[in-house]
Amino acid sequence: MAFSDKTLAAMEHFGKVLEQQLERVEMMKSAADWIDYGSVDRIIIGVCGGDGIGPFISEHARTVLEDLLADEIASGKVEVRTIDGLTIENRVKVMKPIPDDVLEELKKCHVVLKGPTTTPKKGDPWPNIESANVAMRKHLDLFANVRPVKIPEQGIDWVFFRENTEGSYALGSQGVDVNDDVAIDFCVTTKQGSERIIRLAFDYARRNAMGKVSVVTKANVVKATDGKFLDMAEEVAKDYPEVKWDDWFIDIMTAKLLDPYRAKDFKVMVMPNLYGDILTDEAAQIQGGVGTAGSANIGKRYAMFEAIHGSAPRMVDEGRAQYADPSSMIKAAAMLLNHIGKTVESQRLEMALDVCGQFEKRLAMTGRSDGADGAAYAQYVLDTVKDPGLEEKWKGYKEGFKA
Repeated sequence: MAFSDKTLAAMEHFGKVLEQQLERVEMMKSAADWIDYGSVDRIIIGVCGGDGIGPFISEHARTVLEDLLADEIASGKVEVRTIDGLTIENRVKVMKPIPDDVLEELKKCHVVLKGPTTTPKKGDPWPNIESANVAMRKHLDLFANVRPVKIPEQGIDWVFFRENTEGSYALGSQGVDVNDDVAIDFCVTTKQGSERIIRLAFDYARRNAMGKVSVVTKANVVKATDGKFLDMAEEVAKDYPEVKWDDWFIDIMTAKLLDPYRAKDFKVMVMPNLYGDILTDEAAQIQGGVGTAGSANIGKRYAMFEAIHGSAPRMVDEGRAQYADPSSMIKAAAMLLNHIGKTVESQRLEMALDVCGQFEKRLAMTGRSDGADGAAYAQYVLDTVKDPGLEEKWKGYKEGFKA
């Protein structure tokens, strides 16, 4: 059978994509073990402001983080570094999702607190370069996106594990326009990539006595890639007999998260990349909006913590950036603290965020001048962290909601 030049070009392109993924599998097979932060002389935390409202909310989160780590910073056990240059202007200038010099600085850090970055889409004034988030996850092998969502008054305590380095997003910039009529994108799932995210979810469920993992796919239709993910879940589950598990299709799961009779039954959820992006935004909206949710991107050597929302350029254009809600970035800072072993500080910050955002609500964030600005809200959270009666207050509020 004779193929047209355009078809042959598309086939050659796919061959290159396939070779890249086979090489990535070999890298995963030989990857080093998890970093032990207890054995690190100085933990280096990088702070990237990003775009739009990113520098504003990142600075507020940094203020909270540095206050809670003041003793460790003073003793030299922790260093907080500013990493500039991860802006859309700089990325477009070099036509790379992460400029080389910025990537080198990121690799010198153990963990990164990152503000939102702009990802251009068709019709934007910026060239269509790859997402900085996607690139960072690839370069630092941040394979697990972990997003907790809590709604005490509904009895909801969810933790989402989204695979970060595969699926549709990993190859989102490598699709091909075969001709004027046909465009094809690629989706990749590997045994190694699926196993490590699924195992992390089951480990979390066991360590935190959550008792149940729900695996989310569309394996009834997307049979090869989603089918492999579901097959790996079945294999991994055998190693965790004390953890119950079930599987759901992404379409019905988006509905069941809104079902008041079903929602509280979900605990830990694990899924491929695209489904995780959709489901966690829905969950954050149920919690109170994407501005309330933080996100962890975990790998064996590096970790990055961020808000789950975008850079909100309209708020900057309208002169409202100082009123952006920093809760998501402060939540990310709490997750960062937990990751490096500062569990007491992390728990208190989580409780303070609950008290300020879901219980007391003494300061309202509206995104405009009729509400609090980000600096004032961050100080409200920090003052609440330092309240000696915080834990009792938090327990009292929580019990009140249950009643």
